[in-house]
Amino acid sequence: MAIGNAVQRGAFIYVYNERGQQITMIPAGSGANDGLTGYTSSTVNVRRDAFIYTYNERGQQIGMTPAR
Repeated sequence: MAIGNAVQRGAFIYVYNERGQQITMIPAGSGANDGLTGYTSSTVNVRRDAFIYTYNERGQQIGMTPAR
């Protein structure tokens, strides 16, 4: 099912499907620059420390890249 919305609340990012149902929850990190950087219909990007992590709609990490 596709990602409809992703919202950061405190230390977590809540991911919702197109019907508004929560489908997963992802840790956002605790640093000053940490948190949700963006999302698409199939991925969520989260910055933690010096890296950006990419997750699928199930909350599984599928990638990681250095942040600039």
